Amino acid sequence: MIKRRHLIQLSAAVLAGQSLGLRAEAMRASPEGLTPIQRAIPSSGELLPVMGMGTSRTFDTEDDAQSLAALQAVMQAFFAGGGTVIDSSPMYGNAESRVGDVLRAMPEQPKLFAATKVWTTGRQQGIAQMEESARRMNVERFDLIAVHNLQDWQTHLDTLKTWKAEGKVRYIGITTSHGRDHEEFLKVMRSEPIDFAQFSYNIEDRTAEKELLPVAAEQGIATMINRPYQRGALFSRSRGKELPSLAAELDCTSWGQFYLKFILGHPAVTSIIPATASVNHMTDNMLANYGAVPTEQQRAEMIAIFEKL
Repeated sequence: MIKRRHLIQLSAAVLAGQSLGLRAEAMRASPEGLTPIQRAIPSSGELLPVMGMGTSRTFDTEDDAQSLAALQAVMQAFFAGGGTVIDSSPMYGNAESRVGDVLRAMPEQPKLFAATKVWTTGRQQGIAQMEESARRMNVERFDLIAVHNLQDWQTHLDTLKTWKAEGKVRYIGITTSHGRDHEEFLKVMRSEPIDFAQFSYNIEDRTAEKELLPVAAEQGIATMINRPYQRGALFSRSRGKELPSLAAELDCTSWGQFYLKFILGHPAVTSIIPATASVNHMTDNMLANYGAVPTEQQRAEMIAIFEKL
């Protein structure tokens, strides 16, 4: 368990990193050697900090100075908190471009695990879209490209498997959106050599526990979790409510951290990608990447607490 003074130091360090533009390496060195919670990508063993960053809606802005400054502050807080995984998509409007704009403006390039998706029909259209995404996000090579919502997945996975063999992308995967039928998604997970699967999972919507998470564990597939706050709906239940005593045992100082810790307590979860345009919310998210990890019994207690809200 992290001592209270460590939590205060950690929060201060994240805020300092945001305001001063410090790199993530400086964050990891303080306070007193605290390191982020990490999970291994099953197909390679590479370790990733569990807490990543999504860009849906939040980074779909214009490129005016005020918008860019606000997004830069958010990304600096993310990197200062030890984050590396940034997930985007052509589906998210200007999000890829805004990520690239902020990265270009940084005096030193932080350690980055860049992920995007292909979301179109046709082989050449898919290739053109992925190449454009690399230009927009200012990356030479993506760490991960996933087929978004299985659109023309056979075509795009063929391309991605070739690209991976040629070293043009490090990992490949698939994604699904909230509420979609998972039958075909599970079929692909069981039959194709993918590295990542992205889907929704949170303390309220635990559908993924039935098949998606177990199949990922069985097949050696890393998982990337979206909608960790159920599009913000979880806070409508806990707003104004006092944190339970269990939160302190889990090094949580907010309901947001409580909800994120529930997710990362599942052993098949590799990365969580909450999206925010708020520096304060990003700082709070990153604090969940440190300290205690809930046991199975504690996760059951967390569900019981949530269902009584």
